[in-house]
Amino acid sequence: MKSRLSLAAVAALWTLTVPLSRAQAPSVERSFSQSKAAVEAAVRQLQSSAGGRLPLLDGFAIPGEQPLDRFQKGYYQCAVQVSPTPTGGSSVRVTAKITAWYNAPDGAKAGYQVLPSNGRLESDLLDRLADALAAKAPLKTAASIKAPVTAKTKDAAASTVSTQPPDLPAAPSFKGSTFPQAENIPPQPPRSGAVDQRTADLEKQAKNLAEILRNQSHPDNLAAVRKSGTPVLTNPSEGAKVLFLADAEDEFEILDSNESWVHVRISGLSRAWIRRSNLEMPGSSEAEDTPTGAPTAPAGVGNNAPFQVENEQTASFPGDWEPLRGKIVRIVSVQKAPNSTTESSPQGNLAFVKGLFDKEYLDLARTSSNAAGIVLIFDFAEGGMVAATLPVLKEWKAGTLSDEAMWRRCYFDPPEMFHAAGQ
Repeated sequence: MKSRLSLAAVAALWTLTVPLSRAQAPSVERSFSQSKAAVEAAVRQLQSSAGGRLPLLDGFAIPGEQPLDRFQKGYYQCAVQVSPTPTGGSSVRVTAKITAWYNAPDGAKAGYQVLPSNGRLESDLLDRLADALAAKAPLKTAASIKAPVTAKTKDAAASTVSTQPPDLPAAPSFKGSTFPQAENIPPQPPRSGAVDQRTADLEKQAKNLAEILRNQSHPDNLAAVRKSGTPVLTNPSEGAKVLFLADAEDEFEILDSNESWVHVRISGLSRAWIRRSNLEMPGSSEAEDTPTGAPTAPAGVGNNAPFQVENEQTASFPGDWEPLRGKIVRIVSVQKAPNSTTESSPQGNLAFVKGLFDKEYLDLARTSSNAAGIVLIFDFAEGGMVAATLPVLKEWKAGTLSDEAMWRRCYFDPPEMFHAAGQ
C-alpha cells in the first residue's frame, strides 16, 4: 500500500496535534541581482522540486522531544516569497515544513506531526534557484562569465544532497503553499564538468536513499482508502456527520473493526469511522475485501447461502409487536442470492437468521447503538419478517438462554417460513 495523506487530513493533524510554536519553521533568505519578475519566473520552473517525500529525516529536521528514528513517512513542502529590493534586485525567502508519522511506543500518541526544518531544504532550493538564474544570464564574453562559473562550481561541489530524489513518489500539496503537488524533479542540464559530476553524485545518493525508503518497515495496522471522496464519519452509521472526505491511498491506524465499519485514529485522541468496504485492510487481498456496495453474508453461513443482505438502516419498528412497538431498531433487508445453489428450507432459513442475529448484535454492541432490537425483513414475494429485542439477544449471547428459548421469544411472520411455531 502506498502511503499518502490527503490535504484535509494533514490540515486536521496540524490543528489537533502540533502546537503553533513548533510548527513555525525558520526561513532562509537570500538576495539576487535579478528583478522580481525574473526571479518569480525561475521559481515557477522549480515548483516541482519545492515539495516531496523524504526517505529519512536525519539531516533535514531538528530533533525535538521524540528521537527522529521513531518517525517515518516524512514529507516536506517549501513556501517561497519574492520581494523587490531598492537596488532593482530581489530578496527570496524560503520556509520549509516537514511532516512525519510518529510511532509512539504505547500507540496512544501516534499520528502525523510537524517537525522543524534545519534549513537544509531551504538552502538547497535557493541553490537551485541561483543555478537557474545563472543559466539565464546574458553571455557577453568569456571573461564576463569566468568568475561566476568558478564561484558557482565551488558552491556546487560543497552543496548538500538534493532533497527530492528523481524516482520518489510525489508529495501532497499543503494548504497555503506557493506550489502545487510535486511531481518527479526534471533533470537540470549540465553546465560544466563539475556540475556533471555533482549530478552523478546526487543521482547515486538518491538511489541509496530510495533503497533505504524501500527497506523501511511498514506498520501492519494501517488501512488504506480505496478511492478519493471516501467519507470519514463521526459515528458508524450512514447518516452520521462527515468530518472530511479522504483521498485514495490515505492511510489510517486501525483501532477496531467489524464486518461493516472500521474505527480509525485520525490524530492523537481524535477518532472516526469509515465503511470497511471503502478500505484496503492490512494483509488482505482483493478477493477477501468486500467491494463498495456489495452484499455480505453473516458469519457462519457461508457465501453459498440462499440469501444475501441488501442494506441496513436504523428506523422505527415497522410492525405491531408489543416488545418493539414504536421503538428504534436495526432493520436489515434480505433478498434471495442470485447465484446460490442452496435450496431454501425452514431449517436453513433459521440458520441464516441465527448467523445474522449474531453478526448484527456484535455490531450494535461495539458501536453503543440506541437500537432496542434487530429486525430482518426477507424482501421478496414469499418472504417475511423476524424480530428480536436486544436484551433477549444479550442473554442468548451470554449463554443463559438456549437457541430454543431464544426463538420462543422472537417475532416470526409468517412462522411457517422458519418452522418456528412449534419450537
